[in-house]
Amino acid sequence: MTVRIDKWLWAARFFKTRSLARAAVQGGKVRLNDARTKPAKILEVGDELRIQRGEETWVVQVRDLSERRGPAPEAQKLYEETEESRVQREAQVERRKAERAAMGDRDRRPDKRQRRQIIRFRQERDG
Repeated sequence: MTVRIDKWLWAARFFKTRSLARAAVQGGKVRLNDARTKPAKILEVGDELRIQRGEETWVVQVRDLSERRGPAPEAQKLYEETEESRVQREAQVERRKAERAAMGDRDRRPDKRQRRQIIRFRQERDG
């Protein structure tokens, strides 16, 4: 069985659509064995992929090939994430949580009365 890299990324549920997977590969966000690749590149079992999605970076070994997008538990059997990658991703998640907590506890936007007070305060401050 041969599978294109963009189709495999979609089947393994790294991207919601094949076109997003294709764009990521073309944009250099997906590296095959530490080299840039094209969306039509054929994957083989044992290949290493470095996938960057937003702030997260995944380093995975291809364990199985599939052209079909199935349920998430089935998709997770297609790859195995390296231990180092998993630890780094979890550390990034914890860091982002800490940054959000440090930003303050803002439950909601100001209501009409509070907005008027803010406007009045700014007018008095600016003179």
